Amino acid sequence: MQTPPDLFDRGLLSMRRVRAAGFGAEGEFLHVEIADQVSERLQEVNKSFQSAAIIGPKAELWVEALGNPAFRAYVDGEVLDLQESSLDLVVHGLALHWANDPVGQLVQMRRALKPDGLMIAAMFGGQTLNELRTALAEAETEFEGGLSPRIAPMGEIRDLGGLIQRAGLALPVADSVNLTVTYETPLHLMQDLRAMGETNVMHARRKTPMRRKTLMRAMDIYTEYFAEPDGRVPATFEIVFLTGWAPSETQQKSLRPGSAKARLADALQVPERSAGDKAKN
Repeated sequence: MQTPPDLFDRGLLSMRRVRAAGFGAEGEFLHVEIADQVSERLQEVNKSFQSAAIIGPKAELWVEALGNPAFRAYVDGEVLDLQESSLDLVVHGLALHWANDPVGQLVQMRRALKPDGLMIAAMFGGQTLNELRTALAEAETEFEGGLSPRIAPMGEIRDLGGLIQRAGLALPVADSVNLTVTYETPLHLMQDLRAMGETNVMHARRKTPMRRKTLMRAMDIYTEYFAEPDGRVPATFEIVFLTGWAPSETQQKSLRPGSAKARLADALQVPERSAGDKAKN
């Protein structure tokens, strides 16, 4: 069976992240916000985590935000440097959307967990930058007669949720939040994306810069369609949270069909009716 080609150029991604590091804290605001949200989620879990791996391009920032200096930071390489059955908690911090094999990443995290260990991954979802996608698509269609992959595809929550089960994690949950950030102009948004290291690294991207008139038209469309009353423009960032647990005998499990020990009719104190009775009425 032929292996499909990688979607993302991981070498270029590393270079873009090095460039982004030069912006300092300017490109870290989303990491700070999402790390705080993950910290709140962990506080709601009735479990103490003694050994944890925090994975991502800003993993040290996440370790600080999660408030436990014993947690260790790891790079989000295609192969994760994690020992099998060694961790109570693995957090993947806003980077899984750049994985060429996201299921493989989740499998590696599941294997690194002890039984009943927790995995949380935060990543960009399909609604992210929908305003910029719309503006670029219309401008390219108008001036260049077609579209090119300017913004990387991001998974929809219904599809991303299925990855958790495919990776063998139990009690899977997928949910999302939309964060809206406003900018003086769309160009300020694009500058922020560079500072975040979140620019296009798809192998299929157009290798030549966008023509100036196409870019300017895209910025005009963005402002025309989406500007708020004060003139600022919004940018949507959908954050999808994937949560799952390493399987354990102590976890709650769904009952087998037909294994109930009480009838619903008895619980509701109503006479039980068959399908035939319903059809007669």
